[in-house]
Amino acid sequence: MAYLISEEGRELLSDVKRFCESRMKTQCRSWDETGEWPAECIEAAMELGYHTFDIPEEFGGPGISRVDTAALMEEIAMADAGFAVTLSASGLGLRPVLLAGSREQKEHCCGRILDGGLAAFCMTEPQAGSDAAAGTATAVKEDSFYVLNGTKCFITNGSKASFYTVTAKTDQNAGAAGISMFLVDADTPGVKTGTSENKMGIRSSDTCEVVFEDCRIPEENRIGAEGEGFSIAMRTLDEGRAWMACIAAGIAQRGIDEAVAYGKVRRQFGHPLVRQQALRHKLADMAVKTETARQMTAHALTRLDLGEDCRAEAAIAKCYASDIAMEVASEAIQIFGGCGYSREYPVEKLLRDAKIFQIFEGTNEILRTVIAGRVIGEK
Repeated sequence: MAYLISEEGRELLSDVKRFCESRMKTQCRSWDETGEWPAECIEAAMELGYHTFDIPEEFGGPGISRVDTAALMEEIAMADAGFAVTLSASGLGLRPVLLAGSREQKEHCCGRILDGGLAAFCMTEPQAGSDAAAGTATAVKEDSFYVLNGTKCFITNGSKASFYTVTAKTDQNAGAAGISMFLVDADTPGVKTGTSENKMGIRSSDTCEVVFEDCRIPEENRIGAEGEGFSIAMRTLDEGRAWMACIAAGIAQRGIDEAVAYGKVRRQFGHPLVRQQALRHKLADMAVKTETARQMTAHALTRLDLGEDCRAEAAIAKCYASDIAMEVASEAIQIFGGCGYSREYPVEKLLRDAKIFQIFEGTNEILRTVIAGRVIGEK
């Protein structure tokens, strides 16, 4: 039960598995307890190129398919979801440039990532979450510059990014049609970051507020035309949701693996737990749902590889995978019994990690609205 990947993908997957076993699984409990940014491990992953999967081959990336990448990201997510989110969020920050940027912008951003940098996508604001068009950040044109002002919140990689892709209003009276997208280097005067969030889960990832105060952004750093920012952001999130589904599937698979390993050694009524029919059926249901999520994700990513629209498919995959990640993690805790509720065992972390996937990059309530619109035939 896995993604159907290329020979090159299988070779990379073996490397990623070794890295996760040797560098991540022994340390992720510490990252979770302290909320520390795993700088040394991130640097090691970068040396192996694990942060470059989203970069096209023509700009120096590995040139592997999205489905191949999904297998690699799921493996990383099984070791630590926060670590996987860090890498995926960097790809999210790069994606507006790949979708709508100039060749110069693409070369600049891909080069910064290849040099060991990360990206961050800045759209959410304190009063504009699901209603993204209600953002109040502004970009006022002055000669050949835009002056950017505004506050973005819950930004993954916020204090670690080398550059940001940022939505801001260039026309205050045009609603979503007045939003534009900008590329902002992290060392631009006026860029500040706040304290990292003390989160319930994915605690090894960095999440913070990013503030832009009178940042002068060259006109050539606008991504696409004025007024195209909202459309670019939505296309960015369409693909991003498929990657969140992939990571959620990894959390679910880790829950199955932990439950099986525990069920083989834990004995009750004279037999290992895995001999008990009720628990065998529970494990079967967990596997069915996890594999369904995985294949939904593969379908959405295959459509992207073929250059086809995947808005509904990505929404379905993310919505379903995040829901079952929560369910499978909860069932894993149930199989562990009282031990599952203890932080001495790994499964309670999975539940805390899984919850955010029902919230970010489109809450599951919003995604059901998107899916319903496609079912009904609305634009």
